[in-house]
Amino acid sequence: MAVKFKPSLVQVQWLVWVVIYLMLFLSLTAMDGVFQAAVYALLNTAFYAAVIYGNISWLFPRLYQKGRIVWYVLSVIAFLLAVGFIRAVLTVNIYNALFAAKPEPMSMKAITSFVLGGITVFFFSFAFRLALAYFTLKEQAAKALAQKASAELDLLKSQVQPHFLFNTLNNIYYEAYMEAPRTAALIERLADVMRYFVDESPKSLVSLNTEVQFIENYIALEKIRIRYALNISFEKQYSPNLSIPPMLLMTFAENVFKHGIDKSSNDNRVSLSLTESNGRLIYTVSNTMPQQEIPGLKSGLGIANLKKRLIILYGNNFELHTSNNGEVFTATLNIPLA
Repeated sequence: MAVKFKPSLVQVQWLVWVVIYLMLFLSLTAMDGVFQAAVYALLNTAFYAAVIYGNISWLFPRLYQKGRIVWYVLSVIAFLLAVGFIRAVLTVNIYNALFAAKPEPMSMKAITSFVLGGITVFFFSFAFRLALAYFTLKEQAAKALAQKASAELDLLKSQVQPHFLFNTLNNIYYEAYMEAPRTAALIERLADVMRYFVDESPKSLVSLNTEVQFIENYIALEKIRIRYALNISFEKQYSPNLSIPPMLLMTFAENVFKHGIDKSSNDNRVSLSLTESNGRLIYTVSNTMPQQEIPGLKSGLGIANLKKRLIILYGNNFELHTSNNGEVFTATLNIPLA
């Protein structure tokens, strides 16, 4: 299998500087010899890099891009003069120490030559910056495409696996229907709950009837775990064509079975009310409280998370109230209808 190597931005820059060094080295070798060419190719490459990165990584973003144009121009002039002077001093001293038959004095001509060379490299730095920006954008675009492809693959997997489970549950349902109709009905409700999570919950809006059916399926499945009969009433008065964001009604029902059911009692009462009035939906859930607090539960997290979501959806245009008199807990939600 062929492995495609994609160099990073840092690796590309190292490659560029290696190429520049080799070009300088080869151009100087014929005249200066291998050792002298290697030394001066390294020195020149280092100063080219200093000018380019000094501009694109320090002066340009910290001064020019912040609107400090005059300071940028003055800083560039000072920077190029300093770099050109240092380069001239090092070049002459290295030459006198390693290669000259007799020492050569520092001259203004040499300094001027190196400063002018630095100006040329300075203007080249903008082309270098554009090349880096282009490579960065291409790298980001490639990552975005890879992430998109991965997300699409994960989505396909997430769709295939639940639907395989749905089909299996349907097969079990038909097997159980003749022998244990009640068990078959519960399997059917479980399949409906799972189908809601996969097909409906990712949507921005779902039918209110679908949401209510989901709540009723959830309640039916939770009732299996309760030893005694549970007295539940659900009042519904709303238009059949209404839609709401998914999972808004779930928190109240979930809290009933987490915090409001005493499994040792035969007197658990729950009432749900969902009514439409003046363009608003009013949802109220009341339940009797257990005599003893259920251990290991963190109260209030579900309601707090629901409130955060409501703020995102409706701003301040909603009402969320809870009350507890010690015997009955009541939660009320009032939201606008689209």
